[in-house]
Amino acid sequence: MKRDVLKKIFRYVFLTLFVTFMALYISQSAGYVEYENRKQVALTESQIKKFEADVAAGKKVDVEKYLKTNEKNYQNGISKFCLKVSNVAESGVKKVVDVSFKFLAKLTE
Repeated sequence: MKRDVLKKIFRYVFLTLFVTFMALYISQSAGYVEYENRKQVALTESQIKKFEADVAAGKKVDVEKYLKTNEKNYQNGISKFCLKVSNVAESGVKKVVDVSFKFLAKLTE
């Protein structure tokens, strides 16, 4: 009975890993990553052309206007709260480890 459960778990894990591998392999072989990179380069080139045209026209130029940031902000209230909890837990664990090592150092003296 226990072996059957382990076989099923192994089979599902293996199947999941295989499907993930195939999806990544197909996207790589289809050139999806290269396509996205080419799109980014084309966008950058168009931004450079806009910048050069504005400089040639004598307009006031702000470089930040021409820079495209791909970073998306996925933070919401829950993630901010969890980050705070994580930081508090980190500082607490750090203090416990520091105190433990100081105690061990005193024991070995």
